[in-house]
Amino acid sequence: MSPTPASTPPLSREDEALARHREELRNRFPLPTPTPRKPRKTLGAAALLVLMGAGLAWINPAYHSEQFHTVIGERRLVKLADGSRMTLDSDTRVTVAWHLRTRHVQLETGQALFDVSKTKLRPFRVDAGTAQVNVLGTLFSVSHLKDAVRVTLVRGAVSVNTRADAGRTVQLVPGQQVDVRQHQLQQPVNVDTEAAIAWKDNRLIFDRTPLAEALGQIQRYRKPSIVLDEPSLASLPISGVFDNRNVEDLLSLLPSILPLSLNTDADGTTHVRRKAVKK
Repeated sequence: MSPTPASTPPLSREDEALARHREELRNRFPLPTPTPRKPRKTLGAAALLVLMGAGLAWINPAYHSEQFHTVIGERRLVKLADGSRMTLDSDTRVTVAWHLRTRHVQLETGQALFDVSKTKLRPFRVDAGTAQVNVLGTLFSVSHLKDAVRVTLVRGAVSVNTRADAGRTVQLVPGQQVDVRQHQLQQPVNVDTEAAIAWKDNRLIFDRTPLAEALGQIQRYRKPSIVLDEPSLASLPISGVFDNRNVEDLLSLLPSILPLSLNTDADGTTHVRRKAVKK
């Protein structure tokens, strides 16, 4: 008597349906087979990440900007979101732009004292005229003069260059000041920084300052124009400590300390002329 073959357990309905359609499922959803291309995909992804990183190194979009200004006679302390502080002098206008990798300030008019919070990831740059000031964390001032931009370093370190000659850079150390005149960097000089930023305490300190420069500083605090009619007077030195809240008194004092006279038009414009010699 031949042996009876072992009986196969009955299939469930799900198994029966799967068996009937197995070939169709294999054709529609084939299993992935290993190929030697996989390492290439990994390398391609790595290369893509490198390229994206390189692209971000060049792309530095601004995502937010703010504008601040002061009127004649006003001084304002502005606290920025990163902890930096700007003290804006009279008749000053700035635009602050927050970029992906940097912080930019455009000093359009006037002068400002910057106390910058330190961060290596987002350098701080101030543009004023053709001058560019780059810092990480420091205390410095930038001033628009009549024919120059002046940078004074109180604490930390800054580099100054011009758009016209980006290849030349001046590195300042505390107590130094540099002017940018006619797109050219001048030689740094040592200065009394307390005197240079005394305007933040309502003082103007002149130490043998040329008259033309002193009048330019006085003009910040006065709406009517001051006109130096005789260029020969421009280099006359003036010294003293004055209150920038009373520039009219300062102007009226000038003829008593320098050989000049003042004449005022109906609109308030003041003309500075050489004092007539009595015969």
